[in-house]
Amino acid sequence: MALFSSSTQSIPVTGDIPQHIAVIMDGNGRWAKKRLLPRVAGHRRGVEVVREVVRQCGNHGVKYLTLFAFSSENWRRPADEVSFLMGLFMEALQQEVGKLAENNIRLRMIGDCSRFEPALVARIAEAEAQTAGNDGLTLTIAANYGGRWDIMQAIKRLIAEKPELAEQFTEADLSAYLSMYYAPEPDLFIRTGGEQRISNFLLWQLAYSELYFTDTLWPDFDEAEFKRAILSYQQRERRFGRTSEQLISN
Repeated sequence: MALFSSSTQSIPVTGDIPQHIAVIMDGNGRWAKKRLLPRVAGHRRGVEVVREVVRQCGNHGVKYLTLFAFSSENWRRPADEVSFLMGLFMEALQQEVGKLAENNIRLRMIGDCSRFEPALVARIAEAEAQTAGNDGLTLTIAANYGGRWDIMQAIKRLIAEKPELAEQFTEADLSAYLSMYYAPEPDLFIRTGGEQRISNFLLWQLAYSELYFTDTLWPDFDEAEFKRAILSYQQRERRFGRTSEQLISN
């Protein structure tokens, strides 16, 4: 069953530091192009920034970090870039998992793995198993993931396992089958690179997330940029359908 309640069903407990941050890491290719480098150089630099953001989350007490690494629509990109991204994914898993384990970070992957090479699928499973006992930051990588896919696969699995609920099921019933059943809904959503859209990322889970958009390209998203995002979050009034007066009276 789902471990956390829905923000549309009950008011979540919130604080000055987001418990869960979700990020679309946009702008790697443009960062490289500005420097007359191949797009793949931007993606490689982006992996270095992931390390820094993971560290910042640990320093600030964030418990869940979810990164959109590869969407179900990214297969439309040039074949050589997709091939490089798959190789970079494998390389990062091989190089970083030991460090995650040492730092009490749990790695989880969400998305449809059916299009990945068997070696990559096996490495993902090994990485998840290697860090399964860690109880610090939970780092989730969304790869070949789409929000609509997530909802559809949840419905299919729910009906397959509990056919008696086919004609009438609740949010709680469905939430247990969503990819991120193990995490609270994101408090803060960050998108770098200047675009202001969600791009089929965590459509169900972002219902009441605070949205933060920045023109900063992902390879330039440093500690100062991370702190700006946190400060923006701290200035939001999180009402969850209530009025400002109700917040004051509470």
